[in-house]
Amino acid sequence: MSKHVKNSERSFHPLSAPDFLPLPQLRDLQIQRLKAIVQRAYDRVALFRQRMKERDLAPQDLRTLDDLAKLPFTLKTDLRDTYPFGLFASPMKDIVRLHVSSGTTGKPTVVAYTREDIQVWTNVMLRSMAACGLHEGDIIQNAYGYGLFTGGLGAHYGAEALGATVIPISGGNTPRQLMVMKDFGVTAICCTPSYFLHLIDQAAEAGVNLKDLPLRAGVFGAEPWTESMRRRIEADSGIKAYDIYGLSEIIGPGVAMECECQAGPHIFEDYFYPEIIHLKTGKPCADGEEGELVLTTLGKQAMPMIRYRTRDITTLTSETCECGRTLRRIKRIGRRADDMFIIRGINVYPSQVETALLKVEGTLPHYQIVLTREEDLDVMEVQVEVTPEVFADTVGALEQLRRNLTKSVETIVGVRAKVRLVQPRTIQRSEGKAKRVIDQRKM
Repeated sequence: MSKHVKNSERSFHPLSAPDFLPLPQLRDLQIQRLKAIVQRAYDRVALFRQRMKERDLAPQDLRTLDDLAKLPFTLKTDLRDTYPFGLFASPMKDIVRLHVSSGTTGKPTVVAYTREDIQVWTNVMLRSMAACGLHEGDIIQNAYGYGLFTGGLGAHYGAEALGATVIPISGGNTPRQLMVMKDFGVTAICCTPSYFLHLIDQAAEAGVNLKDLPLRAGVFGAEPWTESMRRRIEADSGIKAYDIYGLSEIIGPGVAMECECQAGPHIFEDYFYPEIIHLKTGKPCADGEEGELVLTTLGKQAMPMIRYRTRDITTLTSETCECGRTLRRIKRIGRRADDMFIIRGINVYPSQVETALLKVEGTLPHYQIVLTREEDLDVMEVQVEVTPEVFADTVGALEQLRRNLTKSVETIVGVRAKVRLVQPRTIQRSEGKAKRVIDQRKM
């Protein structure tokens, strides 16, 4: 049997039943849980209570799901301003786990879990694995980082609960990753998409043909990636690449997951209520309209998040998915509001540059954007790796490729950039989230 044949029976697990709830039943469950979690936050989190009172609101004012729009937002800065435990709604004796962000922009953010929260996390991660066709008997190589990062342990618990065999290899040590993948008969891998691209490169250098291995699925997340990158991954490795979405402030990975239809991640709405808002006004967007994703936890005991502004830009669709799940879907997160940079008055997102580069034959999905200032003007240089065959070609062919890339970037992004072609493996690889932009401007 082909390793890509769908098996709807295998993709369903008894604990996946909430994925298929009739909508009236799902909405009733959501409002019940929402009322309970708002009351908990009001009673136990001083900042939330203060903001509610400033708006002359009380928990009993929440009568329908539409009333959620009346409540105050929670921002990432709130976690830093109340560092370390100011947003906890449970006493420390009930906290069984703490995770901490990298803290690259100041104080790190601390998130907490009770035993019940860990069970919820395990449940949604199990459903995530099942949604993309993984099942008991799969051998899953978990190359997300363990430790304070939420990715590794979240994927680990879900895969174990599914009944799969888990290899907790964590990130890094690429030669060992390839050895384990080959020797252990790995059928699925969890990691960032940029790291899997690195594994593809290393496998080719080591003479390992990934298409000859049992590997059939990848669960990729923790950073924005494009449909072009998915196509490149699938073409070069022979696997199916699935998009998982999550963030530490909400629970970790497992907030949303693609099914085998690969038509956008389904949000596990019984635990995470989604809204899309206009970036400037904060008002709710219509179904299918692009905006910022806002999430409210419906079952998080230790640290309820009410209307958390993720800064992720996407759309929410209520269209029925072929898989039969009633859960709404979001469009793949290709960019973040805070990833944007401005060049000569133009808003630019790295994902736009990536799309422009991958439209041109001969490039590899490894690039970096370097921002500098020359004579008080912003300059954007795009460094992109090209295939060995192209790099060994004539000077004229390379110059033509550079012109094609320059035109593609200008057409899609709206900014004329310097394009520099570099040899394969010139751009530094990341074992976690890829660093796409280096801003050397002195403002």
